[in-house]
Amino acid sequence: MRVLMLDLDTLRPDHLSCYGYSRKTSPAIDSIAEEGIRFENYHCSDAPCLPSRAALTTGRFGIHNGVVNHGGLAADLRLTGSDRDFKDAQMENNLFNIFRKAGMHTASVSPFAERHSAFWFNAGLNEIINTGKSGGETADEILSPTMDWLERNAEKENWFLHVNFWDPHTPSRAPMEMGSPFEKDPAPEWITEEVFAKHLKDVGPHGTNEIGMYVDTAPAGFPRQLGKASDLKEVRQVFDGYDVGVLYMDSRINQILDLLKDKGLYEDTAIIVTSDHGENLGELGIYQEHATADEITTRIPMIIKWPGCKGGQVDKGLHYHLDLLPTLSDLMKREPYEKWDGRSFAKALKTGAECGRDYLVLSQCAHVCQRSVRFDDYLYIRTYHDGFHLFEKEMLFNIREDYHEQKNLAGKRPDLCAAACRYLVDWEQDMRMTADSDVDPLSTVLLEGGPYHARGHLKQYIKRLEATGRKEGAELLRIRHPKEFKQEEKVRC
Repeated sequence: MRVLMLDLDTLRPDHLSCYGYSRKTSPAIDSIAEEGIRFENYHCSDAPCLPSRAALTTGRFGIHNGVVNHGGLAADLRLTGSDRDFKDAQMENNLFNIFRKAGMHTASVSPFAERHSAFWFNAGLNEIINTGKSGGETADEILSPTMDWLERNAEKENWFLHVNFWDPHTPSRAPMEMGSPFEKDPAPEWITEEVFAKHLKDVGPHGTNEIGMYVDTAPAGFPRQLGKASDLKEVRQVFDGYDVGVLYMDSRINQILDLLKDKGLYEDTAIIVTSDHGENLGELGIYQEHATADEITTRIPMIIKWPGCKGGQVDKGLHYHLDLLPTLSDLMKREPYEKWDGRSFAKALKTGAECGRDYLVLSQCAHVCQRSVRFDDYLYIRTYHDGFHLFEKEMLFNIREDYHEQKNLAGKRPDLCAAACRYLVDWEQDMRMTADSDVDPLSTVLLEGGPYHARGHLKQYIKRLEATGRKEGAELLRIRHPKEFKQEEKVRC
């Protein structure tokens, strides 16, 4: 058996043609979707990058594996403790190891483990090709070692290859030789002059005034990447930069597919296409970042072409990305690990049967501290730390009618908020009952002073807000975060 896993960082499904996007960004990925099954409502349980891949590879929620942040105590896998055996059971039963236990040679082309000092990510791999730029790689820099590996190994039996492209991730890095392939396509219609005027007044890192988190300077050497977007013309540049990145990456994926076809291996090769998280492009006032537990950040593509399984189908059930581990285990007829939180959706692949969940609980603790509940047509978001965005404690959106999250319905639908809170409380209780620790890592993040990307920035950011005509927002931040503001002042005195 041969399995190719395309792990495409920061990829929004609604910016792929096969998911209905009007721009033709993804012909290669579309071709895989035509022969496989496309999952419409697939979410990472824990965002962003590090928590997402921790949950994916362990098959466990961040509240169980301990990884929910990008720094501090909640950025490392929770230690097993005195019950730890000669080998850590969590790593022995991770995503890559299930393939190796099935007798397959496992390899990965990815800098991810080094990027986040997450070397547990390499567990179960026979071969690790670290491209060495910690996520700064272009698609060509990932393609070259991938093609070399396939030329040497593709015709062998029983291999699993994980390939990690980064191009949709900021900074927008597609070569200028790509030109402007979408210049004749319309700009996003939902960001009107009225909506953008509000965004210009918004407070929070990665807003239109500070796309670079807390600054408005564009990184050197990346002509497609803006430091800020001052008008709708520049908003269009943000969208174009992202979409060209998707197209550039897709063109390199096409070369991989062509190689497999030239060798007569494509039909019998299983292919998995997915991502770690999406990317907000104006939603909640955030541009080019994956900073919340909303629909846009947590919804990811999942396309599976699996030999012998039903192709050309669309699954609309609710799934977590950590459901992949038990699903693959099921497909390979192996026993699931008792501590996996995921649930197999192999039936969807085999027969097209719906086997989604009633609701999902989604988490983000690296930029903000939020937990959200995705149920029916709705997304409920509860904010514990706003990451300096001044988000309300409760937000409720009708995703079917308001995909870009413009209308907070929390005040109008307390009944739905109450239902979502019940789901959240029940989930948290279930997680605590089955956890190896009685410490919720979200609480750890709050005790450490908040999410990693918000720590130590408040005082300087308030100065910037005051200098750029947003004094009201600066004062609101002082009121909402008095303890953090005083702590920063004390540290600097």
